[in-house]
Amino acid sequence: MSTEIKVRPAAPEDFAGWRALYRGYADFYRVEQTEEAAGTVWAWIHDPAHEVNALVAEDAAGRLVGLAHYRPFARPLSATTGCFLDDLFVAPDSRGSGAADALLAALRVLAAERGWSVVRWITADDNHRARAKYDQVATRTMWVTYDMTPGS
Repeated sequence: MSTEIKVRPAAPEDFAGWRALYRGYADFYRVEQTEEAAGTVWAWIHDPAHEVNALVAEDAAGRLVGLAHYRPFARPLSATTGCFLDDLFVAPDSRGSGAADALLAALRVLAAERGWSVVRWITADDNHRARAKYDQVATRTMWVTYDMTPGS
């Protein structure tokens, strides 16, 4: 793991680097993402009233190499608040640099500082490289995820 990776909150001047990473994330999951949609997410990240936040990882040269989008979520059964990690992505040429470890470690610390009870995320079943990393730092749960389309 590199000690040259720095994790910090995304700043307004990070847009171009963040956008390149977020485009890579969308491409990885084969999700068509418009510039308008990306602009909406970027606005959420910088709106203190919105729940979505972002951390970025930068290398020794100051280049953004990873991102993590996260938000608090209520856990009624335990009467606690957790942290949901929506998106985690490291640029392909920076994988193995320690950026994913650094982002996950920063989220662990942030969750502890805020008194959150868990950091939770989902990933694709066939995302083997990411799952190998996640197995090192977290516990896989028994829960199966479903999506239901809104409507009558």
